[in-house]
Amino acid sequence: LEHASDNLRADKDVVLEAVSMSSLALWYASAELKADKEVVLEAVRQRGWSLEYASEELKADKEVVMEAVKQDSNSFRYASDELQADKEFVMEVVRQNGRALAYANDELRADREVVMEAMTQNAWSLRSASDKWDRMMPDELVYHKCRALLFASDELKADKEVV
Repeated sequence: LEHASDNLRADKDVVLEAVSMSSLALWYASAELKADKEVVLEAVRQRGWSLEYASEELKADKEVVMEAVKQDSNSFRYASDELQADKEFVMEVVRQNGRALAYANDELRADREVVMEAMTQNAWSLRSASDKWDRMMPDELVYHKCRALLFASDELKADKEVV
């Protein structure tokens, strides 16, 4: 689509075919098609980070963002601020991939329930938790705790209760 005419960039059939072959084609699509849910879903299913090129409205669409996150947890960085601050939605996202915690808002990266859910899915997600996060790991997550200590602050690593 890079060298296509404006008419072709606005043709839904052409753009759907293009994004099915390369999600990067969404970048060249018309603004109208960047706001078309069917087109954007096709793109994010290929590569989650294609969410970057979607309309602001679709960056706030839970279905679109979840599809993007399923493909690539890093795509959550392109979700709307509202979704990054929606605890219920962030819980669903970190259940898919704990590493997406990195793109939740500050409050949720310090939320015990959210951090624990992310760590249950992926212990490495602790490195994305807020600096306010401490002493929240229950004993039943000892395995995850040991792996997560790799990313804990020096203060937590020196705390006998935590270690």
